[in-house]
Amino acid sequence: MKKLKMSMAAMLLLVVSFANAQSGDVKSEAILSDYFSLKDALVGDDAKKAAQSGTKLVAALKAFDLSKYSKEDKKELADIIEAATEHAEHIAKSAIDHQREHFKMLSKDITDMVAITGTKNTLYEQFCPMYDKGSAWLSTSKEVRNPYYGSGMLKCGKVQKTIQ
Repeated sequence: MKKLKMSMAAMLLLVVSFANAQSGDVKSEAILSDYFSLKDALVGDDAKKAAQSGTKLVAALKAFDLSKYSKEDKKELADIIEAATEHAEHIAKSAIDHQREHFKMLSKDITDMVAITGTKNTLYEQFCPMYDKGSAWLSTSKEVRNPYYGSGMLKCGKVQKTIQ
């Protein structure tokens, strides 16, 4: 009976571990949460809130745990996290135009991270053809709210891809 309980516990742990690997982990979901707060601040043309969100994002990125990933994924994620941290640091201390420039590169990094870590939520990769020869970002909503132009061109863009 004891062996059966141990086997069941091991099986449950394996299932939970597999589910976490497939649907994003707590640290990657924290990064996404801070990224979406930053995006929303840019949509609202709020440089101060974007800077605060950038600072929070830096902390979340630095807390990311690579230990559960394969050797190849660890290297790729380390590179992504390093680049994303640099962009978030710039966002934390810049004017809104410069924040938006770095948000474009940050969005690429976060999209690349999600391709490896997965996510618990359905995300929408959205695209604005007008900002800097075309720029993408992630959203939790199908409704386009453009962080590159904010209130100036709030609905400029389209859903390019659904990520599940």
